[in-house]
Amino acid sequence: MFKRIFLFVLTNILVMVSVSIVLSILGVNHYLTASGIDYNALMIFCLVWGFVGSGISLLMSKFMAKKMMGVEIIDERGQYGELVRKVHTLARQAGLSKMPEVGVYRSPEVNAFATGPSKNNSLVAVSSGLLNQMDADEVEGVLAHEVAHIANGDMVTMALIQGVVNAFVMFFARVAAFALSQAMQGDRDDDRPVQAGFMYHIIVMVCEIIFSFLGMFVVAYFSRVREYRADKGGAQYAGKQKMVSALKRLQQKFEMVDDSQENFNAMKISSKKGLMSFLSTHPSLEDRIARLEQSY
Repeated sequence: MFKRIFLFVLTNILVMVSVSIVLSILGVNHYLTASGIDYNALMIFCLVWGFVGSGISLLMSKFMAKKMMGVEIIDERGQYGELVRKVHTLARQAGLSKMPEVGVYRSPEVNAFATGPSKNNSLVAVSSGLLNQMDADEVEGVLAHEVAHIANGDMVTMALIQGVVNAFVMFFARVAAFALSQAMQGDRDDDRPVQAGFMYHIIVMVCEIIFSFLGMFVVAYFSRVREYRADKGGAQYAGKQKMVSALKRLQQKFEMVDDSQENFNAMKISSKKGLMSFLSTHPSLEDRIARLEQSY
């Protein structure tokens, strides 16, 4: 637990230092002036914060996954040699020029994920729970799904989308805060910059919370789209039946989990219904299975 907290704090410090240096170089630290907002400076300020943060997270994603999840990298000569060979076979089918690293981590969860900053620097990790509770064909379907994420460049795509959303959240929060601050203060007889006001910063924080919540709908939508694409790619690389079988097995496991256990994240699956389904990063298993069975 201490190691996870330390790595999280270290990552955030790295982001803050990097952003501060870039903003100082660009000279856009101060976007509020006595005469109002410098919109060009504000947009650059928000883009730097939005993209540098998500970019550093992407660059460190593989390292963080190994350390925080306890992923043990495996090779063809060890106990899980067949798993490595399957991933590499699927990767070649997907047209990857450099094979992903393959790892196993100890967890009873039926789970797997792909991460990494690029197609040529990626990781496919599988839980021990998944290996123990799925047969060979089902495991291959899961692996094909994760390889498809890498081949589609989903990690980079989602980092870019998150960066755009972060930038717009920051931009509109500050514009809204400026307008509300001006309205609350009325006519100003001095030249003090608005950013000196305590109320301005409070309004910025409130607006960022509201706009971030709205931004989650956008990020979740694109995440669901990439899951459908990865399912399709998994069916192409491993075969439609193996991909469908893997999803059906996950569905069985999901139905066996008590409702109070919210951490069931097989292949990072979330199957919330109703309004909350729009905030889910994964479509429901029923929808994924139906789309695969109807696709071809």
